[in-house]
Amino acid sequence: MARFPLPAVPSPLLDVEVADVPRRGVPRAVLVPVREEGGDEPELVEGVRPPAKAGDVRSVPDAGTAPRWLVGVGTGAPEHYRGAGAALIRAANDYVAAEAEAGARPSKVVQIELGEQVRGEDVAELALGLLLGGYRYRVSADAAKPAVRTVRLCTPFERAVPAYEQAVARVRELAAASTLARDLANAPSNIKDPAWLADTAERLADGVSGLKVTVRDERWLTEQGFGGVIAVGGGSASPPRLIELSYRPRVASKHLLLVGKGITFDTGGLSIKPADGMHLMRTDMAGGGAVIAAMRAIAALRLGVRVTALVPAAENHVSGSSYRPGDVVRHYGGKTTEVGNTDAEGRMVLADALAYGIRRFDPDAVVDVATLTGATKVALGLRTGGLYASDDELAHRVVAAGERTGEAWWRMPLLDAHVDAIRGELADVKQAPSGPGGVTAALFLREFTAGLPWAHLDIAGPARSEKNYAEVVPGGTGFAARTLIELAASYS
Repeated sequence: MARFPLPAVPSPLLDVEVADVPRRGVPRAVLVPVREEGGDEPELVEGVRPPAKAGDVRSVPDAGTAPRWLVGVGTGAPEHYRGAGAALIRAANDYVAAEAEAGARPSKVVQIELGEQVRGEDVAELALGLLLGGYRYRVSADAAKPAVRTVRLCTPFERAVPAYEQAVARVRELAAASTLARDLANAPSNIKDPAWLADTAERLADGVSGLKVTVRDERWLTEQGFGGVIAVGGGSASPPRLIELSYRPRVASKHLLLVGKGITFDTGGLSIKPADGMHLMRTDMAGGGAVIAAMRAIAALRLGVRVTALVPAAENHVSGSSYRPGDVVRHYGGKTTEVGNTDAEGRMVLADALAYGIRRFDPDAVVDVATLTGATKVALGLRTGGLYASDDELAHRVVAAGERTGEAWWRMPLLDAHVDAIRGELADVKQAPSGPGGVTAALFLREFTAGLPWAHLDIAGPARSEKNYAEVVPGGTGFAARTLIELAASYS
């Protein structure tokens, strides 16, 4: 297969600095909170009315000594600062690109006046929006458009600089994880086969202290009885892989197992998908990408928890060697599955990885992440992940981790009334029974968790976006990576 260069993985991040002294001659932005009810009308700035809502950016033409941008931060909620940072960096990038196209030499540094009302947690959210809001992924022969390289956050409090720098440094790791997960999801599938994903994971671990990557090939998978992975990957000329990532700090009282779906392209197999939208299936490994990215950050942050991660990677293609509806597949550990729909391939590979990870590593808790069901996407839309959990404490930890990092989760029911639906006639379990699709998929996966505290994160909706909102841009969103990092931190 012919190969050609892709953009750097991971994509470079913006530099975010903290200072107490503004630089002369550098374009600046001012943060504008919402006007209190009954308060005075805000003064115009060079004829421009300040924004009235969060994420609204007003440009000041011929700013002179006035700020170049007025940025609405609403009531100062975390999502407001995050959205403001994202909106500002997009506006600033557009300004730099337009100025350069006009023949000018615009500054690629922007500074933001924080104001006395801005707190440390606000700085963190603002920085997260800045770091992620200007993300771009494009495979092109053309040079990338000029863009802002550095943003300086200028506080009036000199004593606050060290604390703000520490907050920005931690947020940078979270943003780097989301960016990497986006890169992996966006990479085109004529390059991103299971071997590429595995090789990339190995390369990304180089230089990250404490992070180890082991790659298992199709021969090992066959010998060990990974029947689900072998069945799903059997229709492709690109053989499957199991990517194993391990982080073992010297002192850790808890051990967390993460499992991410790594389907690098999904045609649906013999139960083929409609042509419309199939091109988006390069992002069907977004769960695996989030897991790989989270592991890199967990090790970089030196969290005090042991974490093992597994990403079963395969392509679900159509050929004479594809698995079929009606097949019976034997998973790692011996449990058998009756195949009903070859497009329900994610749960087939996750079942193997869950069974193997639990038996091999004996973790305290298990979390799997996958773009698994259209049913959960229909139920929750495109901005909220579905959470199915067998353990209340683990479910609470996931939701709280998401709240701290700006990723929304909604706990869905694991209805025992539908357990009988997954019982097989030819095999132990049915892969695609009738009933509520998100619930039955989760119940199927629960069969392979050996009764351990377990959470299933269905990100079929929020893993991909078609438009800008807050810090999200079109394409892979990196959703779940930040939640997994914060979840691991909660066990430290």
